Amino acid sequence: MEREGRVEVEKVGGRSTVTRCFSKYPLKFIIPRKGDSISCEFNIGDGCTTVLTTQASTKVYKSVGFKCCEQVLEARVGSNALLAVIPDPVTCFSTARYSQKQVFRVVSDSSLVIVDWITSGRHESGEKWDFDLYKSINHIFMENDEPLFLDAVHLERGNISSIAERMQDYQVIAMVVLLGPKIKHIQNLVQENVKRIMSDQLHIPSTASGHQIKTNSDNRFAKPSFIASSSVFGPKGIGVVVRVAATTTESVYKFLQHQLAGMEPLLGVSPYH
Repeated sequence: MEREGRVEVEKVGGRSTVTRCFSKYPLKFIIPRKGDSISCEFNIGDGCTTVLTTQASTKVYKSVGFKCCEQVLEARVGSNALLAVIPDPVTCFSTARYSQKQVFRVVSDSSLVIVDWITSGRHESGEKWDFDLYKSINHIFMENDEPLFLDAVHLERGNISSIAERMQDYQVIAMVVLLGPKIKHIQNLVQENVKRIMSDQLHIPSTASGHQIKTNSDNRFAKPSFIASSSVFGPKGIGVVVRVAATTTESVYKFLQHQLAGMEPLLGVSPYH
């Protein structure tokens, strides 16, 4: 019988080490290494559509010392082309250090969707925002390297306060970028939906007489379990960025499913279903 995979583990320097690893499609073994560095490049030709996704969350394992896992993605999107980068979230284990940078170069009629999000960690193991470093950079440039969208998220364990203390009860943060003529209708719909969602979330109930009802004794209102905001960027508002903070990963999945459902005719499948 032909084997599709083989792994050999031996003692090397007193430690268990994978000395041989072989796999044949569709099987693939992944041997985690400390301080992995990944770099990839995409060129989306004129009139083409491309979807970049993942099979599951991107897991970042514990770091050794100050070694940092790095991932760099560079993409060019041609005229009348569409690139959708719609991965599952990044999940950093305790003490992990992770940095990613995504650079997109577009032309005036390119279309681009970027979903960039992170969870607080392995809840089942009691890890919540227990990593050491998470950095995510997203840059979009027009022709002649003209900056269109520059964004960075930096979460790092501090000496005074932990990431968990700063994030409080929120377990997921996400960003969605929508750019270009092919998804203009989705941009408009998402902005309307975010406005409606937050109006419902922040609605202050009142009595029949019109007096507001206080939710608790110290006059504070309950913290929303899901917060979203949207804003436009670029010349004539050609792009929309949505930012989300939520207490559950499931609520963000549902949000993405609903907001990006209109992309099914463009992609052939509905994202996150």
